[in-house]
Amino acid sequence: MKKIVFLVCALLVVTGICRGQEQNRLSVPEQQAGFELLFDGKTLSPTIWQSAIDGYPSYDGFFRCEKGGNLMTRKTYDNFVFRFEFKLPSRGNNGLGIRAPKPDCDVAYSGIELQILAEDYTEAAEWQKHGSIYGVVPAKTGALKPNGEWNTEEVIALGPKIKVVVNGQVIVDADITDAKPIHEAEHPGLQNKTGFLGFLGHGDPVEFRNVRVLKITDASDVERLFELEKAVNP
Repeated sequence: MKKIVFLVCALLVVTGICRGQEQNRLSVPEQQAGFELLFDGKTLSPTIWQSAIDGYPSYDGFFRCEKGGNLMTRKTYDNFVFRFEFKLPSRGNNGLGIRAPKPDCDVAYSGIELQILAEDYTEAAEWQKHGSIYGVVPAKTGALKPNGEWNTEEVIALGPKIKVVVNGQVIVDADITDAKPIHEAEHPGLQNKTGFLGFLGHGDPVEFRNVRVLKITDASDVERLFELEKAVNP
């Protein structure tokens, strides 16, 4: 009897690990393009992440913001394609920080923050809606799935050009070369060329999985990625 229980438990553990890995792996085109997988479905590795790792505990195939704080990469990124999946609770609030000069800074101003925000956070200003470049560029609305469902997001940052795609819909396609804040605050981080990348939590239980990034040098790298993916899914 003990042996049977042990085998069942072992099977459940292996199945859970496999399921977590299945939800967090690179596609063949992503492997060919050179993406880095930033979460293996089990743990947030301290060799990849820094700062508020304890604020984002890992579960079966995803990690969740609980204590909050800045969960930032150890590497810096200038031009990149960043992809991830996220699930929002009601009135869920988080952010994606890019080109942050320090892991523990106010990235919305010192770097660039792209909003991660549930649609039922109705009091948010237009420049706070999901996908918006906080305080600077409002995003189109209506791309999010209902709260509690997984969404996909892709951010392409190439110099001053930033594109945000949510569930296949382009919600931001901006050139921030001469961008001006649309609220009364300075945003010196808009001029940053490189910096840390990661999530900016407020303690709301927003969940994340399948987080990966590709460093790029110019538009041809993006075109090659799309060509690789089109060959698999014409």
